[in-house]
Amino acid sequence: MRANWIAAMVCLLMFGTAVADNQGVSWESLSEGQREVLGQFADTWSRLPEERQERLARGAERWAGMTNEQREQAQGRFREWRQLDDGRRELIRERAEAFRNLSPDEQERIRSNYQRYRQMNQDRRQKLRDRYRRMTPEQRQRLRDRVHQRPPPRPRDGR
Repeated sequence: MRANWIAAMVCLLMFGTAVADNQGVSWESLSEGQREVLGQFADTWSRLPEERQERLARGAERWAGMTNEQREQAQGRFREWRQLDDGRRELIRERAEAFRNLSPDEQERIRSNYQRYRQMNQDRRQKLRDRYRRMTPEQRQRLRDRVHQRPPPRPRDGR
């Protein structure tokens, strides 16, 4: 039962808010897998706000489709999330909301930059972090402005 609760909470946190329709989600319309994951809500489901029903249903659907390894990773991320202080969680929520409000092109640019950063070796990443920390707020803003105005990088194969 605790695993189901964790699963439901992970789904809520990981998969964001969904637009709810005016009728919510009936318990009967959930798949067997969703009902299994959300079993603790069976008695109170009809009293939950429609938006929450929708988020839980989507999260349970994704949870049911995960491999055991993916579930373990999700549970680990949820444990880390719970250990964060309230201020840090709020900052993450705000940044996630700001990201969702960006254009698809801007989101892709950020994802691409993050992937390039992740592919750097540890030494290079540390040097970049150190250089950024030494910058003044004005220098940081100029860098952000410059990066924002730069055209997206071309693929390495020359296309």
